[in-house]
Amino acid sequence: MHTRDMSNPIHYAPRRARYGIIHLRVRMGIKLGLALSLCLGAMACGYKTGGHSSRLPTEVKTIAIPVFTNQTQNYRVEQVLTAAVVREFVTRTKFRVLPEISNDADAILRGTVVSAAAAPLTYDSQTGRASTALVTVTMRVTLVDRKGTVLFDNPNFTFREQYQVSREVSSFFEEDAPALDRLARDFARTLVSSVVEAY
Repeated sequence: MHTRDMSNPIHYAPRRARYGIIHLRVRMGIKLGLALSLCLGAMACGYKTGGHSSRLPTEVKTIAIPVFTNQTQNYRVEQVLTAAVVREFVTRTKFRVLPEISNDADAILRGTVVSAAAAPLTYDSQTGRASTALVTVTMRVTLVDRKGTVLFDNPNFTFREQYQVSREVSSFFEEDAPALDRLARDFARTLVSSVVEAY
């Protein structure tokens, strides 16, 4: 019967290699698990202002948000954006929101839609029609308290995002377009975050 000389390190090489590979895989698995946990934690800690401290003055508890002014040719886009911003304040922050200017308001958020445009970005190779569009909305936004102190002011607040389009790009801002609803939600999230965290 053939016996191996176990004192010879050559006989241990394959086993050592196997153990080294297993050890490496375990270490990689642990690192991957930690990275995944961090990513999930970061996503879970996304945009949330409700229940968290605000950078606005503590005396500001009620904000009036009258309908934004529209300087574009897009019909009623200001109403869609205003409704989305009101909804975002109500669901994501601790502030009480009034739909119009009132003596009960501690601050007033005013906005003017300066421009709103959608430009083709990519095209479908089969139909030749635009498949995605770059949408840009620019507003003047101010938040002023009852004493006239400016809490937030951005004369050129610009929101830019890429969206898929199922119809002509020119119809993106139509009142019943689902894409406009998505835009309004994304825009409101960005604007509210900027206003609340800007002070």
